[in-house]
Amino acid sequence: QVQLVESGGGLVQPGGSLRLSCAASGNIFSIYGMGWYRQAPGKEREWVARVTNDGTTNYVDSVMGRFTASRDKAKNTVSLQMNSLKPDDTAVYYCDANSVLGTGMVAYEADFWGQGTQVTVSS
Repeated sequence: QVQLVESGGGLVQPGGSLRLSCAASGNIFSIYGMGWYRQAPGKEREWVARVTNDGTTNYVDSVMGRFTASRDKAKNTVSLQMNSLKPDDTAVYYCDANSVLGTGMVAYEADFWGQGTQVTVSS
């Protein structure tokens, strides 16, 4: 019931910057949090950043101070500004939305994912 589309990935040199964007559609009123995950080749998917419904942000320690997540509820988007990029940041980045669907006794939590955008940091 929620669709997510990421954009902004690409190739950047170490120390460079990149901005990822994610647009949500569908039952956007069900979304209470949005964020970003990433998955490098041969590794498990890793949580990167989250923006809660009240605007609070959280980051994994490895990107804190370099990445900034922001959410625009009016435009139904979430972005990830990535600065001082390192080769270890190379991964497919996924947008995530946390939702509460249904009503009353039949309400349930659900996560929705975009299809990912490739970020490659290399000289």
